[in-house]
Amino acid sequence: MIRFLRGAKLLGQTKIITGNTLVEHAFDANVDIPTNCTSGNCGACMVTLLLGEVSLPSPLTPGLDEEIVADGARLGCIGIPSGNVDIDLLPPL
Repeated sequence: MIRFLRGAKLLGQTKIITGNTLVEHAFDANVDIPTNCTSGNCGACMVTLLLGEVSLPSPLTPGLDEEIVADGARLGCIGIPSGNVDIDLLPPL
């Protein structure tokens, strides 16, 4: 299950579809994650991983750096969850 939150408020949830990105899952849950480039370069779709695992590109794309990744930052357009995850739509501060 993927749960999308804004702070403590649950905005929506959906079952995991293998290979789908966070943005695709959010669409299925009627939750909007803003996007722009859809390739991990701009950072418009940055969210915060609260629980679980979401894939990271190697090397990191221009929309990410090691410091914000350590704070839970993931890019919704390219991040693929593996297992149950909780996602805060607000990026890490």
